[in-house]
Amino acid sequence: MKVLVSGASGLVGSALVPFLTTGGHTVHRLVRSDSGDAADVRWDPETGTVEADKLAGFDAVVHLAGENIAAGRWTAAKKDRIRDSRVDGTRLLCEALSALETPPKVLICASAIGYYGERGDGVLTEESEPGTGFLTEVCEAWEAATRPAADRGIRVVNLRFGMILSPAGGALARMLLPFKLGVGGKLGSGNQYMSWISLDDVVGAVHYALETESLSGPVNAVAPTPVTNRVYTKTLGQVLKRPALFPVPGFAARLAFGEMADALLLASTRVVPEKLNRSGYVFRQPELEGALRHLLGRDN
Repeated sequence: MKVLVSGASGLVGSALVPFLTTGGHTVHRLVRSDSGDAADVRWDPETGTVEADKLAGFDAVVHLAGENIAAGRWTAAKKDRIRDSRVDGTRLLCEALSALETPPKVLICASAIGYYGERGDGVLTEESEPGTGFLTEVCEAWEAATRPAADRGIRVVNLRFGMILSPAGGALARMLLPFKLGVGGKLGSGNQYMSWISLDDVVGAVHYALETESLSGPVNAVAPTPVTNRVYTKTLGQVLKRPALFPVPGFAARLAFGEMADALLLASTRVVPEKLNRSGYVFRQPELEGALRHLLGRDN
């Protein structure tokens, strides 16, 4: 399979590209700057340009590019970048793909469980209604931006990623130092649900979606066992053999991170992967403790 990947240098892309290439697929990157590699496809969502002549011939596209939502406080300018990098970039790519004489068969486009917003302890599937708030608005517009591709007959899968666990980046990487120093603990009440997924299963889910023709539309890319923040922090402490006795009150998180604290750290979103389960996907790390031990090399 010949695959085009955007966001190839990010946390997911840097794991996905070697996985696909070692599996025998040919992978090209969609990049914003000149890398010197003639196989790369150039684009610039800010100016609305893409090397459309180089888009022909791909069997599949995996679109992962987007502004990091957890890097820095959410100023008005930061929120604009978060929204525009996802919505405008996705629309530009999908319009270019839809204009091809022979478009790719499938487009895997990243999305997020931020679609569901703060929902307490209610169990959420792909059929659940959207929530409210900034992330919900972004995710709705992000997924809607793939419509030109779907209308052209391309099978579109919107993978709604949960919190991706990896020591190489993301939330887990940021938590490791305080937990290793013995000063980690729950956030806020600790009762908020965290819908997580290991990086191995993110890569596995993308690969599975590429090859599973029955999958389309929104697909929750989360492990089947969401946990509360209290359980998560206790489990991480156990795996690292460190106490988790230093909670971060909600007001302190809000002082440090502003609006982002309520949306990412304190919101409760209990999501299950109904479509992946129903279609037969087998999770590599379905349980939190096993996932953390595997990712951190802590088998005992």
